Amino acid sequence: MTETNGEKLPGRRRTRFPDISSRAYEHPADRSALVALRKLSGFDTVFKALSGLLPERSLRLLFLSDSVRVSDAQFSHLNDMLRDACYILDLEKVPPMYVTQDPKPNAMCIGLDEPIIVVTTGLVELLDEEEMRAVVGHEVGHALSGHAVYRTVLLFLTNLALKVAWIPLGTVAITAIVTALREWFRKSELSADRAGLLVGQDLQASMRGLMKIAGGNHLHEMNVDAFLAQADEYEKGGDLRDSVLKILNVLPRSHPFTTVRASELKKWSETRDFQRLMDGHYPKRTEDKDTSVTDSFRESGRHYAESVRTSKDPLMKLVSDIAGGAGDLAGDLGGKLFGRFGGGAGAGSGTEAKTGDPSAPQAPDGNAGDAGDAGDAGDAGDKAGEGKDRAPGQGEG
Repeated sequence: MTETNGEKLPGRRRTRFPDISSRAYEHPADRSALVALRKLSGFDTVFKALSGLLPERSLRLLFLSDSVRVSDAQFSHLNDMLRDACYILDLEKVPPMYVTQDPKPNAMCIGLDEPIIVVTTGLVELLDEEEMRAVVGHEVGHALSGHAVYRTVLLFLTNLALKVAWIPLGTVAITAIVTALREWFRKSELSADRAGLLVGQDLQASMRGLMKIAGGNHLHEMNVDAFLAQADEYEKGGDLRDSVLKILNVLPRSHPFTTVRASELKKWSETRDFQRLMDGHYPKRTEDKDTSVTDSFRESGRHYAESVRTSKDPLMKLVSDIAGGAGDLAGDLGGKLFGRFGGGAGAGSGTEAKTGDPSAPQAPDGNAGDAGDAGDAGDAGDKAGEGKDRAPGQGEG
């Protein structure tokens, strides 16, 4: 940190994002859920008022009494990182941060009234300064997105629903809710990884941090490119049985697998959206109230459709091929049916449609219009066949 006119600024020059909306870095699936929840005016306010029903106060007292609160006097380097992250993402109120004794590397952002950030000693000892900066940015991203509030609210609703699981088919319904909730949790982690990159602005440091979380503090024995190659092998390797096992392995998890997180973050860093964001073109917080829920869900649908279309996973490729085959079949059938019925109508009426040959018999105006329409319909059927690549997107949207 450096101090100018009494104001503390980041130690090295980084791009700052004034008034940035969390929508700028949120994963499409995460963003659509958050936009919908934000439109429910007063929803989170009610639950904040009912926070006494939740163990938030107990957690705050627990960390205050049995952890070390980060400040200028304690873990000052973490305090500098925290201020940096809030400065870069333009978060007005710096959340309290605690270091708690736990050899397992972990960090979290929790709380309804006010978010608090907790990091374990295992994480602090594992990561270097730039890697840790990305983690702090990750947690500040959770705070800016409001994940702490909405996660707590949804967990509360899930726990409430569990109490009525005795209702017929209640267990099936609850399982569906928990599965959907965990899927959102996993996508919110991808969003926070992006926030961490915006704060640290060092892709290699973000990659190294994820690699260390997976393999420990043996950086001289590891390689980022090889680690990313693992992610590629995981995605495209095996057969349909492996695809099913991947799904079963990830269902109970609240976080995506580490190699997958690294791969997803690298892909996002190479997109035009990321470059535009770094150039200062991003959605503003003051515009959040005007965001369309429908548009957000459509974007989420398009993202999932594109993910299926471009995935190297055997099961996803099968789904994409089936969807593409359905588009081919629909196009071929449509073209043949329209063409056949169109030609039959012309023959049945004793007239022929207009052609490019001026010597060809011309139909009377009324019949020519009918035949022309049938011909256009045949063309539409053929075009439907050509549009097979768009079939998955239409089905998902």
